Amino acid sequence: MSVYGKIIAVIGGDRRMAEAVHFLLRAGARVRIAGLEWEDRFAGVEVCTSGADALTGAQVVILPVQGVSPDGTVYTEGDVPPCVIDLDGLRRVARGAPVFVGLSNPHLNRLCEEAGLPLIEYREADHFATWNSIPSAEGAIQMAMESTPFTIFGSRSLVLGFGRTGRAIAMLLRGLMSDVSVAARSELDQARIWAAGHRPVEWPKLADAVAEADIIFNTVPALVLTRDVLSRAPRHAVIIDVASAPGGTDFEAARELGLTARLAPGLPGIVAPVTAGRIIAELVVRHLRRTDAMEGER
Repeated sequence: MSVYGKIIAVIGGDRRMAEAVHFLLRAGARVRIAGLEWEDRFAGVEVCTSGADALTGAQVVILPVQGVSPDGTVYTEGDVPPCVIDLDGLRRVARGAPVFVGLSNPHLNRLCEEAGLPLIEYREADHFATWNSIPSAEGAIQMAMESTPFTIFGSRSLVLGFGRTGRAIAMLLRGLMSDVSVAARSELDQARIWAAGHRPVEWPKLADAVAEADIIFNTVPALVLTRDVLSRAPRHAVIIDVASAPGGTDFEAARELGLTARLAPGLPGIVAPVTAGRIIAELVVRHLRRTDAMEGER
């Protein structure tokens, strides 16, 4: 399925979804939107009053990175009418139309299965997550700069986790001349941290590393910065938690201990919506072209 001339329904989302619309238009798509703030510069966009109207006849459906709630309510921002994805709406979609969503849930899985529509979760896909890690890392470091009375240059930074975002944060911090330590559980990650030029921290020694850190970046989606661990942190330390909500920090304990701790999910949509929107749009375009190529080989 090529993109040019196709009807694409973009339902809900934040600024990055609005920017994705811009790139889809440039690729020649006919775009309908619902539950998404619209600006005049998006000429040619059909603004629908309901998700069902936008879905009718759509050949591609794009849902937000944040997905939908367990009752089918689509994530929206700003002063827009709420949108709900239900079986009736999905049955209005063109036969076999792919449905893209950042992160799905059992309710949406069931709806797409009953409607006979392929569901593509893109948020955890390796290529999307790798591209997305850069604006996430830049946003985390921007938040750290805004929250500290000292420079990143010469500071002691501690990154928890060495996944895609952890690697990107550590790389950028090193470029800013911070003294970077990275805590990870696996021996393989320990080796990768060392090979990347950072100081590896064994997980059992996390509290000792926290005690020496000026800035702490958490990427682990589990409670790792507990009250006991946080009690070792210097009072000037700043914690930036980029893990999915509710994060991996005991924020109440941090507040009681007088520490600055900020939860920062969804950073790409906040600090770099143009880049983040392009990443989503390009992912959709590539998927459709790859589907075309596979069908052409049959």
